[in-house]
Amino acid sequence: MPLSTGRFAIIGAGEYGSAIAKTLANKGAEVYIYDYDERKIENIKDDVALAVVLDASDREALKSQNIHLCDTIVVTIGDNFEAVILCCVNLLELNAPRIMARASGNKQRTILEKIGILEILTPEQEVANVVTEKLINPSIVNSLMLPDGYEIVEAKVPPTLISQTVAEINFRDKYELTLITIKREFVSEENEGKEKREQHIIGVPSSNSVLQEYDTLVLFGTKKNIERLIDINQ
Repeated sequence: MPLSTGRFAIIGAGEYGSAIAKTLANKGAEVYIYDYDERKIENIKDDVALAVVLDASDREALKSQNIHLCDTIVVTIGDNFEAVILCCVNLLELNAPRIMARASGNKQRTILEKIGILEILTPEQEVANVVTEKLINPSIVNSLMLPDGYEIVEAKVPPTLISQTVAEINFRDKYELTLITIKREFVSEENEGKEKREQHIIGVPSSNSVLQEYDTLVLFGTKKNIERLIDINQ
């Protein structure tokens, strides 16, 4: 079921900003997106509630659109850091309730922190973390880093856990992990007898759920405990 998660303003309709906007819209959020490039706005206007050509470094332009009244403003401008700073300063002066801003590298992060931005996005580092995780541990399909050493990870089911139930594995007490859900591979026949393989989430696993060979586990916990689960059960 789509989630209604409030009103979001995305400032910057490049690949990163557009991806965030589309994901939020698909979850039922009301999404407004702004960019000075008319072509970018034209490309995304059908995917969001509102798409407007706008110079985000202009305080009056921001105010005229009531952007500061949105629940969250995400500044994803990637090609002009001066514009990011001006936009963030304007939003702070307009008392926007929640501002998230994109930074490329530690210097930009430090500058944003100095002007009062508390939530900073570093997409390059996020991608690097995911790639590094996959290189070091091929069992990891995807990962989302969280504060305080925690992460949400999609991992291939370790061999020795196949055919065991969730209760037998005892994720919480034995490994200090939470099994959020299981992505299971299903096979169906297409035209001409060809097999089609698709993964589907099976919902909230019960204690009697049995792990299958091609399952992907969605786990929450510390990096150390996730690695321990995988290493012990290879």
